[in-house]
Amino acid sequence: MEFIPWLMAAISIQEVVKSYQRVQALQGISLEIREGEFFGLLGPNGAGKTTLIKSIVGLARPSAGAIQVFGKNVQREPIATKALIGLSPQEPNIDRYFSIRRTLEFQGGYYGLSRVARRQRASELMGQFHLTEKADEEYWKLSGGTQKRVLIARSLMSSPKILILDEPTAGVDVEQRHELWAYLQGLNKDGTTIILTTHYIDEAETLCERVGIIDSGRLIELGTPRELITKHCERYFRVQGEKKDKLNGFGVDDIEVNRGSLEQVFLKLAGKSIYTDESVTTP
Repeated sequence: MEFIPWLMAAISIQEVVKSYQRVQALQGISLEIREGEFFGLLGPNGAGKTTLIKSIVGLARPSAGAIQVFGKNVQREPIATKALIGLSPQEPNIDRYFSIRRTLEFQGGYYGLSRVARRQRASELMGQFHLTEKADEEYWKLSGGTQKRVLIARSLMSSPKILILDEPTAGVDVEQRHELWAYLQGLNKDGTTIILTTHYIDEAETLCERVGIIDSGRLIELGTPRELITKHCERYFRVQGEKKDKLNGFGVDDIEVNRGSLEQVFLKLAGKSIYTDESVTTP
């Protein structure tokens, strides 16, 4: 869904600070994510991404500042805001002996879905994520990629208005990764606001309308991938061929145009690798 600045804020983050003893994980972050936006959150290990997500979903209480979800304060109305958000964590937190079907239906019960409704929703999601054939297999027997799809399907059981994905394609093969991209793009096109953390820069560049780069608890850059590339990357041309042919404009063997990439932007701003071992788990 195209980013439109005047749309209502799905998430409003206002001067949020989070301290753990002597460590400031978040240092006055302010950010608005619009309704229907596909937003990417990038940052190296320890940057504060996970702490920010935990604060949004109510798993961490900010030391200062405020977070609103569709106008509702996360701290004052936790039940109302949690009902609006689906979270797919990086690390699995599912009972290893639960089947896929039981996992999804159990999650539906948390959100007050009737038995019929949660069975129907679970069946629908298993079909969409190609899980139907394995519906009654225990979670621990599934491959890493299949486990990841179960986590994402579980986060969608309540048909949330906001979907937060923490490293959704880590451990997923290339084919499944692209299938998931297509599904998420369709979900976003239908109006779901999506927040993505990923260490695959090409994933953020392909899917996200805007990205925010966090480092040392601060939001250091924000914009569309194209805006950030234009702002921070130099363009250059490389032409191969005989010198006389180049001068005459003939016989050029190869032309390369470097327009920059989001990865170059990240490395320039953060000065370190995107790889992270931070993770978020649902309660």
